Amino acid sequence: MTDRLAEYRNKRDARRTPEPIPRQAGRSKQDANRFVIQQHHARSLHWDVRLERDGVLVSFAVPRGLPKDQARNNLAKHTEDHPLEYLAFSGEIPAGEYGGGRMTIFDQGTYEADKWRDDEIGVTFHGDRTNGRYVFFQTGGNDWMVRRMDPPEPGWESMPDEVAPMLPVPAATLPSDDADWGYELAWGGRRVQAYVSGGRVRLMAESDVTSWYPEIRGLGPALAPVEAVLDGEIVAFDGPRPSPELLARRKPPKDSAAARRAAERTPVHLLVYDLLWLDGHSTLELVRYAERRELLAGLSIAGDHWQTPPYFPGGGEFALETARAQGLDGIVAKRLDSPYLPGRRSRLWLSVIAR
Repeated sequence: MTDRLAEYRNKRDARRTPEPIPRQAGRSKQDANRFVIQQHHARSLHWDVRLERDGVLVSFAVPRGLPKDQARNNLAKHTEDHPLEYLAFSGEIPAGEYGGGRMTIFDQGTYEADKWRDDEIGVTFHGDRTNGRYVFFQTGGNDWMVRRMDPPEPGWESMPDEVAPMLPVPAATLPSDDADWGYELAWGGRRVQAYVSGGRVRLMAESDVTSWYPEIRGLGPALAPVEAVLDGEIVAFDGPRPSPELLARRKPPKDSAAARRAAERTPVHLLVYDLLWLDGHSTLELVRYAERRELLAGLSIAGDHWQTPPYFPGGGEFALETARAQGLDGIVAKRLDSPYLPGRRSRLWLSVIAR
């Protein structure tokens, strides 16, 4: 009888890894058909999809996770069968060991198999976070693809390919109705939109500038499994990485050419001010600025090279004084009830110079 866990055991040292290493495959309960999806922060972030079948877990490593609509196929790598005990496994696999890194359970549940061939597997998931029909199909060797066959969940919208930034109108003075506005410091960096999906980040300015700023790549794994479109700016600060408390004490280069030169010498930071799309839902027109900032705060974006600076609701004079004290050019005032109007310059946002 073939030992279906031989490859699994040969790749692991039971003295070093906390993973379950049984001597033989288990015995599936009749009609159990359980599944688990694990988020695996190994050398590169991916999701492991495991399907209970004949006493083992048939496993696929899916770098970008299962697709949420029918518009794209995602790569899936067929890996060795895993023991049934892996249905409940989470933990830290030591560095240097096979699959070293942190593994957490993303979803669990049951599935129905409507097709199971050597080159194609069709299943319908019934999980807490994953539902619907998917097909895994072989493209060559261990390389497979996975496609969602059902329509997306009700109300779900695809992530936009590109959102043009909303722009402020220059203003000589602060708004008179101060309590209706929120204020941000103007750092003079490079305006970018960050598209975070499947643990990866794409940075768009006038064009794709992802390769310019490798420091920002870690934002994708840090936010996963959250997917979002973020609006902000890339800033090159002098000296070491600033903490939130130091953000008001450091000034980046003023002009874009200097910013690019500094970026070649100095690690850069992504300052995130707005949230344009979140987990299948646009926030552009129906969600107001104050609400978008609240959602943004809930993402807790804070890391070595990315963070969400505070804003000042109803604090125009304080924001201007802070900008002057730190030698910044000014502030941006945004109406708290403002929608996000892609590509438009609107008086709902004002650029106020610190004189």
